[in-house]
Amino acid sequence: MPREILILRLSALLCFGSVGVALISQYVYDMQPCAWCVFQRLLFLLIGSLILLLTFGPQSKIRQALAAAIALAGSIAGVASAWYQEKVASNTFSCAQTLADQIMTRTGLDAAVPWLFGIYASCMDARVKLLGIEYAWWSLAMFCLVGTLSIIALQKLTR
Repeated sequence: MPREILILRLSALLCFGSVGVALISQYVYDMQPCAWCVFQRLLFLLIGSLILLLTFGPQSKIRQALAAAIALAGSIAGVASAWYQEKVASNTFSCAQTLADQIMTRTGLDAAVPWLFGIYASCMDARVKLLGIEYAWWSLAMFCLVGTLSIIALQKLTR
């Protein structure tokens, strides 16, 4: 199996693992998510799912490059959303009517899949730490890692 596929699948695993950690934090440790938290869950799930969709089945460099490009674009969006959550949203009393809140409510995901995408806290209330580091920074770091891996995969594909 080509290395770029392994790198991309590792990225997908990291994305799904991030959502798993968020769900454990929510249901075991009662850390309720805000709109930006669940929006980032959505991004992780989209990135991971699209990577798997494109790296299984008929293989071609175009499909692999598309998977890496989608992962990179999704990671950039994730970095921006985690940064916004940390620097802006978590310093306000409400995330209502922010971009994340509008996306989650207009798509109906918060109502259709509340155990995964339900918004149960304000951004200020959702400002919690894991090992002394706020969740938004962990999310940002994971999006950076996935983005870096996608760049590595793209470089391997263009050689």
